[in-house]
Amino acid sequence: PLGSRSGLAVALASGFGVLAFGWPFFVAPGPLGGSLVPPLMFGALLLIVLAVVLAQLADGGMDSKAVAMLGVLAAAGAALRPLGAGTAGIETVFFLLIVAGRVFGPGFGFALGCVTIFTSALVTGGVGPWMPYQMFASAWVGMGAGMLPRVPPRWERVLLAGYGAVAGYAYGLAVNLSFWPFSVDPSSSIAYRPGAALLTNLHRYVIFDATTSLGWDTGRAITDVVALLVLGPVLLAAFRRAARRAAFDAPVGFSDAPDGGEPAR
Repeated sequence: PLGSRSGLAVALASGFGVLAFGWPFFVAPGPLGGSLVPPLMFGALLLIVLAVVLAQLADGGMDSKAVAMLGVLAAAGAALRPLGAGTAGIETVFFLLIVAGRVFGPGFGFALGCVTIFTSALVTGGVGPWMPYQMFASAWVGMGAGMLPRVPPRWERVLLAGYGAVAGYAYGLAVNLSFWPFSVDPSSSIAYRPGAALLTNLHRYVIFDATTSLGWDTGRAITDVVALLVLGPVLLAAFRRAARRAAFDAPVGFSDAPDGGEPAR
């Protein structure tokens, strides 16, 4: 669970992300808006991920073993992502983020989403102005999985599959904001209109997303549902077994040895 420090760090990070995604609905872009926002987001996001990890360490929700697990799962996600990215919207990494966030908590899921996308972008050469948006959106996917309510074991797979479907559509809806204000013909009825009312631009964006991205988002949602229904129970059991063996939450104590030797840990 999130402690006070890590909860504050994740809340501030999410607030910054909302501003970074939602500015077109409130502020008209300047002449350099499209080129300045992504690098600023990327720099801030790296600091945010570091703050979240440090806050988790300070709260006792993450230790050296959990950081090692974060690295292993990020590498696994980076290896999985090229298997489906760019093919009919199929994304093969989100089910891993969802299961890991569910088992290890929202702070871990937030950091894992960011690090996984960053690592996969370096591996595949997918670095670009869209990457900070993808990192934020993936972080929210992992974080949201960690905040899902507890349910009986027989319903957990269904809960995660439903969440995976929603996350598949929400991810596309968010990431499309990285280019919508700059890439559509201004004369189009679905283009961003600088200075227009909030509801006007929101209506235009919803139509833009439905006409250009809905098919890809559906492929992502179906992939999430199938992977979570088929592989979810196996991964849940494996991750929970790893968490128990690593004893992430076990308190460390010291006591005097009964024979007067070195203190036992």
